[in-house]
Amino acid sequence: MTERRSILSGSTFEEQIGYARAVVDGDWVHVSGTTGFDYATMTISEDVGEQAEQCLRNIETALSEAECTLADVVRVRYLLPDRADFEPCWPVLRRAFGQVRPAATMLVCGLADRRMKIEIEAYARRPAASPPRGRIRGGDRADVTGA
Repeated sequence: MTERRSILSGSTFEEQIGYARAVVDGDWVHVSGTTGFDYATMTISEDVGEQAEQCLRNIETALSEAECTLADVVRVRYLLPDRADFEPCWPVLRRAFGQVRPAATMLVCGLADRRMKIEIEAYARRPAASPPRGRIRGGDRADVTGA
């Protein structure tokens, strides 16, 4: 049976609405739409670039609990109420994903709170555990793959 577990950030939104920051389902990690709130203080910057940075810090925290990093992200979805706010986020997003190059989509839509200028969803694939290298039996290397 594949592992399925929820990761909570402590955001009041998770409790009020009834969702998890992320769900680990086997090798996959599904990170909910994550905003620029600092969940420890429940504050949010007015600057969209700073919000994007905080979104990524929040996502990194969830991924870390799932034994992943931003380097394991395969898909992102950016949600913004104002399309003009997207370009100012590009340097932040490029620093996070420029080497990874996940599939990405940007959508213009309303968000739950007028202070929110960006929300980011992320999907990651957990790195495979290193397979055993084999055991030494009688001086010969054992083939652990069965081949």
